Amino acid sequence: MPAQQTPVRHHEKHPTIILSLILISYMMIVIDNSVVITGLPKIHQELSFSLAGLSWVSSAYALTFGGLLLLSAKAGDLFGRKKMLNIGLSIFTLASLAISLAPDAEFLVIARAVQGVGAAILAPSTLAILQITFPAGPARTRAISLYAAAGGLSASVGLVIGGVLAELVSWRAGFMVNVPIGIVLIIAASRYIDETDKQSGKPDIPGAILSSLGMTGMVYGTVCSGTLGWGSLVTQLSFLVGGLLLLLFILIERKMHEPIMPLHLFNSAERSGAYAARLLYIGAAMGFFFYSTQFMQGVLHYSPIQAGLAFLPAMMTNFVVALNVPKLVQRLGSRRILIVSLLFALTGMLMLSRLDASSTFISGLLLPTLFLGIGIGGAMGPLTTSGINNVAPKDAGAASGIVNVAHQIGGALGLSVLVAAAETGGENLAEVPLLIHQTGNAFTAGAVLIALSLLLVLTVMGRAEKK
Repeated sequence: MPAQQTPVRHHEKHPTIILSLILISYMMIVIDNSVVITGLPKIHQELSFSLAGLSWVSSAYALTFGGLLLLSAKAGDLFGRKKMLNIGLSIFTLASLAISLAPDAEFLVIARAVQGVGAAILAPSTLAILQITFPAGPARTRAISLYAAAGGLSASVGLVIGGVLAELVSWRAGFMVNVPIGIVLIIAASRYIDETDKQSGKPDIPGAILSSLGMTGMVYGTVCSGTLGWGSLVTQLSFLVGGLLLLLFILIERKMHEPIMPLHLFNSAERSGAYAARLLYIGAAMGFFFYSTQFMQGVLHYSPIQAGLAFLPAMMTNFVVALNVPKLVQRLGSRRILIVSLLFALTGMLMLSRLDASSTFISGLLLPTLFLGIGIGGAMGPLTTSGINNVAPKDAGAASGIVNVAHQIGGALGLSVLVAAAETGGENLAEVPLLIHQTGNAFTAGAVLIALSLLLVLTVMGRAEKK
């Protein structure tokens, strides 16, 4: 039985409330990731993690989040996006409570994996509801720009909040704060968000299993590349098995009547280019946050709070630019804004690659971080819009899932590539010179990723615009 054609519902009753609920839900996911980064040293001390085990605080979350995104996105199309939003919020909130009460390392890792399940259900639901709530045009452009701005703002705010709470209160407080917020969001979503029409038809069970296992294999390989190295047999087998499962997934999806990932979404050069460009760009952005923090703490000897506060100029620039993207897009067009934003980010990353022992925050970090703030703030909205542009309402969840997969896999895989680049050479250097050498290599690799992203925008997405 063919799927029902879901009508687009442009909500006239409470669009501002719905947008606020979506933004806060999305911010909760992003802030949580940043809070973990600055809380890791305290978690290591309190729960007696081994160094290898500590990486699983982030990796367990990444595995379930990345592995279940496509399945969760399609579930929203089949069972209703409001229902999936509330399920995601409930799981995320309960897992946050469990993490804040974790008695030992093993319990914490399991709770983080469960939290990743909640995030995997929640993330595509937020973008799909936003797409259906706001009509194509200025209203949707503004909503998506705010969505992108919320993500960029949250990443930096999370670093500051995590550092402050870890030092002055407890690392547990960063997770406990999700509980009251999550409860309020569930109550408000139940009242103000209408349920979307559900598609008829059978769930794509083979696609669900293969996509989840394949994505999990790729994410696990990415995780292992950072802990065991790219030459590890476990790393290589994870990528091989994950890649083969995803290849089989694509072959099966071509024959499915109701696929979990409609392959026709990739028929658009604009969407395909946006997915690939996002994957590369997010990898570079993750490297920027990770290695800037390393440089500030290892070379400039900043405390976690100081390092978090040092991102405030970039954060504010990001936010201001993202808020003005809708007006800029109306004047200049989405692709031009995207090109200029990527050029700013590329310039900033190249400047960071030249940091040395004499660099200070003012002389070496301020200007390039501002450039990257402009680049990230200006690019994320257009990339998101292009990723869901001209998508039928019945495919809104699937398209949102692909955007989130590109984001999640891009961040994990890109950071692993930068880590591998950072480790190249410098064997005989002392600790601080070695860190400078590593950050320089990582930022250079990040610049290459941004350049490749820019190339995709100029070529693949450029052809789409001409058509």
